[in-house]
Amino acid sequence: MKILLSVLGILLCLVGIVFILQGINILPGSPMTGQIQWAVFGTLAIFAGVLLALFANRRTAPPPEE
Repeated sequence: MKILLSVLGILLCLVGIVFILQGINILPGSPMTGQIQWAVFGTLAIFAGVLLALFANRRTAPPPEE
């Protein structure tokens, strides 16, 4: 589960980067090109991807010893 969530977080970050590049008109070729709202959505996607990856890789406390 940890690996799956980490991979999903990384993929979400990569999608966010594509959204940003299309939104700020650097990566042409779609209806998203030049539409600033896609850059905002991309920023949110990167933020969510980082949070997901951090959540997946958080450290858990060891069980207390008796």
